[in-house]
Amino acid sequence: MSETQTLRAWLLTDAPTSRRHAKLASLYKGWLSLRSNSMAMFGLAILIILGLIAAAAPLLAPHDPFFQDLGNRLGPLGAEDHVLGTDSLGRDILSRLIYGSRITLYIVTLVALIAPIAGLLVGTVSGYAGGWIDMILMRITDIFLAFPRLVLALAFVAALGAGIENAVLAISLTAWPPYARIARAETLTIRSSDFISAIRLQGAGPLRIITKHIWPLCISSLIVRVTLDMAGIILAAAGLGFLGLGAQPPSPEWGAMISEGRRFILDYWWVATMPGLAIFTVSLAFNLLGDGLRDVLDPKDSGQ
Repeated sequence: MSETQTLRAWLLTDAPTSRRHAKLASLYKGWLSLRSNSMAMFGLAILIILGLIAAAAPLLAPHDPFFQDLGNRLGPLGAEDHVLGTDSLGRDILSRLIYGSRITLYIVTLVALIAPIAGLLVGTVSGYAGGWIDMILMRITDIFLAFPRLVLALAFVAALGAGIENAVLAISLTAWPPYARIARAETLTIRSSDFISAIRLQGAGPLRIITKHIWPLCISSLIVRVTLDMAGIILAAAGLGFLGLGAQPPSPEWGAMISEGRRFILDYWWVATMPGLAIFTVSLAFNLLGDGLRDVLDPKDSGQ
């Protein structure tokens, strides 16, 4: 038996020999399940390509994304070495799309780190403590949920000021309530389990129970929700950029590019269409991957 076959058999065993072995085996089985979902793998491939494009933007961009050639304004597709044409200031659209992927990933990554962690903290404390703490935290959550996300984000950005960092903060402040709801629901189910009672009898305090035993069981649900929310986060960021409240000119942010191109949409359709297609493609990729992860991580799925 080859080394690869031995490793595969070790990972697929039904009798793990240690906690680390069990975790690795679970991850490998989840990967095999995800790999069998062709649409999820298609979405993952798009996101990997996007990450590579963002990392290698200086090497891949055919032109300087900020260079203005007023003599070649609104050039059509393929004109003078501009594959996707030029915008109203003669800047290469393809180069701006490539560099814009960095801004998109920057915003998505920061929001994906801030919002779920804040929601997890609020939800688990609320669900485990109960009583008046639960009531206060959930009423605050309800207030945030009562407003449309983009409208609330606009209000926060208007108060904080325009800019990428403020846009990230505003989107994060509007994105955490659903994660808090999920974490609270999971905590209410887990806190009455027998193993939590046994841990409490052994002398574990609330902080240890929440961080060591409840949080790990909430992670899978939050991962699925984060992946499915990425499309909404991208659209919210693009909406703020479209309104001039996100990344500021001359940053090649996709929403701002659409805003610039809307003035020429009838005669020079590619100026707004190309960044729009980029947003659509990345949002679709996150949704496809999120659906696949939901199938893999759903504990109620009898096929797992």
